[in-house]
Amino acid sequence: MKTHFIAIGGSAMHNLAIALKDKGYQVTGSDDAIFEPSKSRLEKKGILPQEMGWFPEKITPDIDAVILGMHAHQDNPELAKAKELGLKIYSYPEFLYEQSKNKTRVVIAGSHGKTTITSMILHVLNFHQKEVDFMVGAQLEGFDCMVKLTQDNDFMVLEGDEYLSSPIDLRSKFLLYQPNIALMSGIAWDHINVFKTFDDYIEQFRKFVASITPGGVLVYNEEDPEVVKVVENAENYFRKIPYKTPEYEISNGKVYLKTEMGDVPLSVFGAHNLLNMEGARHICQQLGIMDEDFYEAIMSFKGASKRLEKVERADKGTLYKDFAHAPSKVKAAVKAFKEQFKNEKKYGFLELHTYSSLNPAFLEQYDHAMDGLEEAVVFYSEDALKIKRMEPISPEFIKEKFKNENLKVFTNAEDLHAYWNTLDKANGVYLMMSSGNFGGLDLTK
Repeated sequence: MKTHFIAIGGSAMHNLAIALKDKGYQVTGSDDAIFEPSKSRLEKKGILPQEMGWFPEKITPDIDAVILGMHAHQDNPELAKAKELGLKIYSYPEFLYEQSKNKTRVVIAGSHGKTTITSMILHVLNFHQKEVDFMVGAQLEGFDCMVKLTQDNDFMVLEGDEYLSSPIDLRSKFLLYQPNIALMSGIAWDHINVFKTFDDYIEQFRKFVASITPGGVLVYNEEDPEVVKVVENAENYFRKIPYKTPEYEISNGKVYLKTEMGDVPLSVFGAHNLLNMEGARHICQQLGIMDEDFYEAIMSFKGASKRLEKVERADKGTLYKDFAHAPSKVKAAVKAFKEQFKNEKKYGFLELHTYSSLNPAFLEQYDHAMDGLEEAVVFYSEDALKIKRMEPISPEFIKEKFKNENLKVFTNAEDLHAYWNTLDKANGVYLMMSSGNFGGLDLTK
């Protein structure tokens, strides 16, 4: 099969391209910019475009599938040529469904926790050498690629994202998967640039539940009232399995899960991670993994990339980075950090980086998000606001919305870096929350 990727350099797209190359497909692609690690990984597989840009001449009648990434625009010249030739054009999730339509599809959805839960499931399956196809949104220890596609595996585990499928397909990605087994971890308004109201956002999850195949299974977080409402109001037939935060204790800085089989020591911390783990356990049950085997494997799970991920520093300072940017994610990460490090001085840094997090209306959701930290810092770039064509935001406005008078607010990277350099990293513990990089801040130094 011959495939061509329009915008091959994206974090998701390049992993799918590599997976198809490994499956024996012919793979080509284009992009106007490709950064690391995508560049090196594509080059290693021999599918890195020779030059950057869009080249309609690459689109030929013998191509079986054109896969369109979100980074491309509707007026992309390669897309126009594909339409002109009448080629089959897939969005990323649409193509994944095509590859898995004869398998049992397991889809992990939710505003927060879906990457971690998917990672936990794959870690357990990998530990017990149970082969499945998969797609996950983070690089995992023990896995070469974030996507795996085979002819033979019976199951496909998919991280289900509610964001748009492609520039020409404005459906939420997870609506294309039609799960046989699903999980819903939580609902908290996100992607405000696309879903203008909370109800519009919730509607995507209603549709997701409605897309579960007849007689399927939904594992859901019974501690989230929005999730419970969506599940209770669903009209289609499926089996419902609720889950909640399990019992645990922290002893000498180590988290222990309380189970019928005794205390299970864990390598991760935070109530939200324990809740995620419980959801993963129920999904693994559906895949034939007994609880005893689940606990044996989960002890060695160290977390998904950038999800309360420990950063090794030369000065032995304690620093964790987290992808948290949405308010619910920030609050969960801060809560976990405060619980884990009760006696240390706690520093929390948050970068407001996304369209949603910089939207004045959405900022209301961050109220008290950084409370309980001895030093709380928020950084956002005034230049980024200009690039995004958004109105200026004052530091005073940020403090007001966070309801935290002691909040330190920086609006340019130089000032933030200068403050960072005054801190003794060997003393205290640091939580760095961003989907960006704090204006190029090196967290290892």
